[in-house]
Amino acid sequence: MAWLVTGGAGYIGSHIVRAFLKEGIEVVVIDDLSSGHAEFVPADVPFVRGTLLDRDLLMRTFAEHTVTGVVHVAGYKYAGVSVQRPLHTYEQNVTAMATLLSAMQESDVGRMVFSSSAAVYGTPHTDLVTEDTPKSPESPYGESKLIGEWLLRDQAVAAGLHYTALRYFNVVGSGALDLRDTSPHNLFPLVFDALMEGRTPSINGDDYATPDGTCVRDYIHVADLALSHVAAARRLDGGEPVLPVYNLGSGDGVSVGQIMSTVSTVTGIAFTPVIGPRRTGDPDRIVASGELAARDLDWAMRHSLEEMVASAWGSRQAASDAEK
Repeated sequence: MAWLVTGGAGYIGSHIVRAFLKEGIEVVVIDDLSSGHAEFVPADVPFVRGTLLDRDLLMRTFAEHTVTGVVHVAGYKYAGVSVQRPLHTYEQNVTAMATLLSAMQESDVGRMVFSSSAAVYGTPHTDLVTEDTPKSPESPYGESKLIGEWLLRDQAVAAGLHYTALRYFNVVGSGALDLRDTSPHNLFPLVFDALMEGRTPSINGDDYATPDGTCVRDYIHVADLALSHVAAARRLDGGEPVLPVYNLGSGDGVSVGQIMSTVSTVTGIAFTPVIGPRRTGDPDRIVASGELAARDLDWAMRHSLEEMVASAWGSRQAASDAEK
């Protein structure tokens, strides 16, 4: 019996795969490698290359590997770009989810841990986001994640699906030197690429209503997030109760300015960020409470900001050394 990790060759998915293996839980990976990397999947883990839109492939995978649960991480994750590619976003995140759930139902696979997103909240009008904060997504990406949660809710009623959805903001760091964030849109890769190319990283605005004038956000370590996915799967396997959704939040957050300062200290590269204009729609502060996940899913901020930066920088350097 195994858990299927969709998107298991990606940055987050590959960390989840390793967390499952460390706990002695058998896993199978499916990924179309549109943004993932085959080398992120351990050699002894069955790897199926393909799309979740291929229902027949899903059915064969469930049967061949005796899959009993799914950790659904795969999806089109670029919120900003999703505004220009709404149809693609909905196909990858909504149609694929419906196809996956259909194949699960026919194969009697009745458990899912869904990698959702704090993008479902849009711009919340509160200093601390909870699971009950009103949902008002502001991009096709955020909308598609919320629809994914609705599909799970409705399938639970219709077919008895046991599930939970985990919402989180900014995932950073690395749990292994050979795993790293390669997104062209995320803050850490953008900053590291700039430094390695001799450019000065930039900040979008420094006149926000925060202690240092830069935006405050939740940044959580990818290895901490992976552990809570394992905990959620174990609860589902054990028939223990879970909530429909959990926030994996820090409770306090850090500012972009703090991140830049920490990057300079950790890398040993002195720089003063270039201050650019604000981005439209960026709120001063968005931070989520992780109390419910701490209670039920072993959620904890086990890594300091310095450790987040150092682990991410180490994996970026390792990749650069390997390319030489």
